[in-house]
This record gives sequence, structure tokens and C-alpha cells, in this order.
Amino acid sequence: MESSSTAQSIHDSLTPVQLDAVNYIDGPLLILAGPGSGKTRVVTHRIANLILRGIPPRQILALTFTNKAADEMQTRLERLVPRQPVWMGTFHRFCARLLRQHASLVGLQENYSIYDTQDSTKALKQAVEVSEIALTHTSLDSIAQAISWAKNELISADTYKARHGSAIGNLVAQIYPHYQRRLLESNAVDFDDLLLHVATLLQENPELRQTLDTRFRYICVDEYQDTNSAQYAIVRALSVDYPNLMVTGDPDQSIYGWRGANLNNILEFEQDYPNVHVVRLEHNYRSTPNILRAADQLITHNLRRKEKSLFTDRDEGAPVRLLTYPSSRDEADAIAEHIATSVESGQRRLRDFAVFYRVNALSRSIENALRVHNLPYRVIAGLEFFQRKEIKDLLAYLHLLNNPNNDVALLRIINTPPRKIGKKTVEQLTIHARRYHLSMLEAARESGLIETLTKRSATAVAKFVSMYDRLALAIEDPLQDLIASLLDESNYRTWLEASESDEDANRLANTEELLTAAKEFDEQFDQEGRLEEFLEQTALVSDTDMLDEEIDRITLMTLHAAKGLEFPVVFLTAVEEGLLPHERSREDSEQLEEERRLMFVGMTRAEDELRISLAQYRDFRGQRNMTVPSSFLSQLPREEMEILEPVLFQDTAFHDDHEAADEWIETEFRNQSSESAAETLDLTTHPDAWEETPSTPQRYPAHLFKVGMIVDHPNYGSGTIVEVRGTAKKRTATVDFFGSAGQRKFRLAHCPLVPAGFDEI
Repeated sequence: MESSSTAQSIHDSLTPVQLDAVNYIDGPLLILAGPGSGKTRVVTHRIANLILRGIPPRQILALTFTNKAADEMQTRLERLVPRQPVWMGTFHRFCARLLRQHASLVGLQENYSIYDTQDSTKALKQAVEVSEIALTHTSLDSIAQAISWAKNELISADTYKARHGSAIGNLVAQIYPHYQRRLLESNAVDFDDLLLHVATLLQENPELRQTLDTRFRYICVDEYQDTNSAQYAIVRALSVDYPNLMVTGDPDQSIYGWRGANLNNILEFEQDYPNVHVVRLEHNYRSTPNILRAADQLITHNLRRKEKSLFTDRDEGAPVRLLTYPSSRDEADAIAEHIATSVESGQRRLRDFAVFYRVNALSRSIENALRVHNLPYRVIAGLEFFQRKEIKDLLAYLHLLNNPNNDVALLRIINTPPRKIGKKTVEQLTIHARRYHLSMLEAARESGLIETLTKRSATAVAKFVSMYDRLALAIEDPLQDLIASLLDESNYRTWLEASESDEDANRLANTEELLTAAKEFDEQFDQEGRLEEFLEQTALVSDTDMLDEEIDRITLMTLHAAKGLEFPVVFLTAVEEGLLPHERSREDSEQLEEERRLMFVGMTRAEDELRISLAQYRDFRGQRNMTVPSSFLSQLPREEMEILEPVLFQDTAFHDDHEAADEWIETEFRNQSSESAAETLDLTTHPDAWEETPSTPQRYPAHLFKVGMIVDHPNYGSGTIVEVRGTAKKRTATVDFFGSAGQRKFRLAHCPLVPAGFDEI
């Protein structure tokens, strides 16, 4: 029975639309939740409502995509209905736990290791060596991505077939089976295996599927637009007999297609469950109307979406600002100066500011500017704590203790710290292991029998094995004690202490921090299997899980990492063709829509202020290039925005190298004036009717103009380039003008077209 006072307090705090979702109990439920619309509040209140209505908590399963989101939901649920054992966590953690219980069904032992990206790459490299394939024209990363894609699409190594004529597909068809065999021999899985194995379990074991469907009668899936085919298969299998499936999400925030997310999962949910109840959460509690209108107008240009209209009760707030800077360095300096001024005046704190960019490489100039202004910052998706070398080393020891078949872990630590076990010794151990189908640890135990090893090498390997066996005796000790023993037995602490470098001093400090983490874990997890649980947690941590929102620093991150976060002030930088949208999306309409969704996500992270910027010249990948404003900028409500477009060449544009700037202008812009007036084009309604105009040497190089680019004409106003043809002096562009001029065609060597956002020279 419900506690009437608790139930009443839950219901009183909700809007009618939220209440509709919370009170819908049995049957499929689709919650289309716009950004900042209180989605987490609705999900946790609905789970609390299920419990108050008498549904056993153990029958409720809540799946998210980040540990941070799961922890937030757990904290909120605890306030509503304390101490209720609802299973709440990420897809990968749920699958890892399920796989431990049924590992034998997929050829694993329950103490299997979870390989992170770095470890998986090492295993893949070993598989390539075993397959005796030379990757002359294909990178290891490309093979890894192809295998990851296959697993997310539920294609196993046994069923993978290369597409006809696909060179990389043929390589994957040969390497994938060796890679998967290597994982099984090491009693290990990669991240994708966690999903693939569980999906396979549910598909091939009807009784197990039915048991789990009965166990988890009420399933809640957050961010459903980010699910891939494997996650979709898992959720479908668990909601056959009891289709009480609630999914929340927003097609406009689907930004992970590059790693397998399938937008159709949410777009076609109503086809999968015809009797679904749909609730739209459109009331935004985060952003100002100015920000919402700009974001809303941008995303309406996407075709693959569910219609919704965001609204808010907040005051209009500051207009969205669009700023064009002469160079990427000017852009970074301006951001740093704006933050410094706001903080010094007491208007803002450092943690109020976030700087977003499309790719990590763009953070360099921002970081430089912030350091010059002595502004503390943090880079999310930088080197995480559990990925630091010294931490990876110690975790490798723990992984090997937990799973003696983990060859990747052994290879990392067998000579770390140095034990006079060289490369040739390791090669001989590897040959012995492969010849007799042994793990590397088993081969090490037989080092005295390997004739190709010197007595000195065999003795060094034997000492390593003895050290391992001593540590194995302490495997059931509290985790903090086990790691302390590890630091002593392995001589790792002594090795770092003997070093005089500042870097190793920092590493020593990090090992102490690992002991602190172990102590905290021991306090929370007091039962058998603590080592296994700890390794699982460290393997499945994500970039934003480590984000402490109370630390007073500026946050720098990619747009992908920004998902799910919010900041009072957001700088959205480098909004330029080739970056946002990314150059890979140029010929793919679906990828272009995802890039637009990515910008939408970035814009809707802003609470009070949104500053969008681009540079006319950007230093990127070792080169200085003239940029093209993003085509997305023309899809914003520019009449409502505050637009600042500085003169093209201010004193800071090329900084101290003005002669280089003058030379660049001369060679790039002035060298295209030899064509006659008769060749100057301005095509009207008849494609072959050339309109003669006075010869006008073009101020911008012909190759600068691209399809989708916004340009300005002194007579016809602004328009979009819809077609570009020809090369060099005969290169032409067809422009579709926004006004009554319609479509017109120009010879780019002699026309007054100016890229939008650039002033004339």
C-alpha cells in the first residue's frame, strides 16, 4: 500500500505532464524529453511511484549510459523512498554483472577481465601477429573500429562476412576470429563483448530470457536514442512477457551514431510497441528563451526527428552572441579575457564557464590563453586517473591476480619495475605459450624448462612468479591491504622513491591516491569478490564520471563529452565548415543531421549566456588556413542575435608577422584578375545567358567556396552556394539567394561574392 503522505508529496511536486508519465504504470511508455526538461526527476519519481504502489523493488531495472547519471538517479530515489534495492546502473555494468553469473554459457569463467581500449588494442595487435597479416594500408584503429561496429550490430566472429570488394572487410574477416579467440583464451572481454555476449545469451537461451523477463518486470531506459543494436536486442528480450518498458530520450540529442547508436530505435518505438503511451516533456527549466529559440530554429532543419516545441518561464536573458575573430588565437584570448573580467568583477565564478569544441585538438589555443591569464581550468576527456601509467601498472597486477589467464596484464608488468626480463625473454615465453596452448603465466612457471632461455633469464622469471604467488595468498584481504602489499612485494614504491624526477614524484602521489580509493571502496563493499567488483568499476568509468562540479575551475571539453551537463555560460568555439559540421559529414545527409544535433546539444547546455564563435584564420594540425563559416550559422535566428564581425585583418590577425599576411593576401587574393569581362558570370533564368558586368577581380581564392557555404553579394544580398563546378579560373558557383533574386551563377575569378562573416579587404 502507498504511504499517503509520501505519495502526496511526490505528486504535488510535479506538473500535469510529468504526472501523466509518473502515473502510467503498466504497458510501454515513451517519454520524449527535451533538454533541461526535468527528465531525471520524472524517471526517479516514477520508480518511487511504482514502489509505493506495491511493486517489489527487485523487479525494477533502470539502465543509463553513465555512472554519473546512475548515481544521480540513485541519490534522488533514496530521498523519495529510502533503502529500496532497485537495480540501477549503466548498460555495461548490468551486462557485466549478468555475464558473471552465466559466463560459462559463452565460454568464459566468472572471474573474466574487462579490457579497456588500451588493453584491447594490445590484444588485437597480438591477433594480427598470429594471423600473419601485414597491415600496410590499413591502421590497427580502423580494424578495431570495424570489429566494434560488427559487435554492436550483433555480428560475431563466426558470422562476419566482408562486403564484396571491401579491402578492410577482408582483413577484418581474417583478424576478427583470431582476436576473439585471443580474448577467450585470456578469459577476457572488451567493452563491446559485454553487450554482445548478453544479447547472445538471451537469444540462445529461451529459459534464461524468460527468467530474467519475469525478474525485471518494469524496465526504465534513459537516453534511449543512444542505444545501439545490441542494447536494443537486450531491452527487447527482457520486455516480451512483461512489456512494461519505459524509455526516455530525445531524437534531437542523438550524437553517438559514430559508435553504433541507432536513431531508429527511438524513432520507431511506436512501431515496436503499437499500444505505447507517449508523453512529451517540452518545458525547459535550464535555458533562457533566447537560447532556446536559437537552438530550436537550428534543429528544425533536421528531417529525422520527433516534433516538439521547447518553452520556458525564464526571463528573455542576454541575446545569443555570434562573434567572428581574425584568428584562432584572437578567439582564445577573447574568451580568456571575458572570463577574467567576469570573475574579477564578482559576477561569475570560474566553474560557471564551459568551453566546447568539436575535436580535442582545438583545446590547445584555449589552454594557452587561460594559462596566460592565470585562470585555472580542467580538460574533460584528458588523461583519466585510472588511465595514468602508474595506476594502469598497479591495476594490471590486480587483474592478473584476479584472472591468471590475463596475458595483456602479465606482459605489462613482468618487467615493471625492471627485473632484468628483457624483450628476448618475453618473446621466448610467448613462443612457448603458443606452442603448448598455455597462458603467459603458465609459460612463466615453466621457464626453467625452456631450453632457449638462459639460466639468468629463467631465474628472473621464476622470481616474478614467486612474487605473484605471495600476492595471490592475500587476494581475499581488504583491497587497501592488498594494494599496500603489492607496492611492497613488487618493489614498485621503492622504484618510484629512488627516482629524482618530478614526474615520478607525481606518480608516487598517485599510488597513494589509489590506496585512498581502495580504502573508500572497502568501506562500501564488505563481502567476497571485492577485488572483482573494484576492477569492474575501474574498467567501466567514463570521462564525465570523474567530474566534480564543485571544483572552481573553467571546464574545457568536446561537444560529445558535454552531453548531460549544464553551465551558466557556454562558449561554443570553431563553428566552421570542416569542424562543425565535421568534414566527414560533407557527403552524408545522416551524418550532417547528427552534426546539427551535436551543435544543438552544445547550445542547450547553456543556462544564461551562449557565445558562438569562429575565426577567419585557424591554426590547426600544423597549418594556418582561411576558414569558412559553418553552414549551421545561416540556420540560426540571426535577427535576434547579437553579431560581432571584426575587420578581417586587425593588428592581431597575424600578430607580429604582418609581412607574411600581406604576402599571403597578394598571392592568394590578387592573382586571379586576368580574365576578361565577357567571362564574368551572373546567370539569370536562362543557364546559357551570360550577363556581362564590369571586370571585378575576386578578393577570395576560388577553392575557398564550397557547397553549403553562405555568401554575400552587394546587389543580391545573402545566399547559399548550391553547386560548385570547374577548376582554377573557370571554377563557377551557383548561389540560391534568400531574397527575390533566386538562383544565379558566377565565375569565381571575377565576382564580388564574400563569404558570410568576412569583411571585404
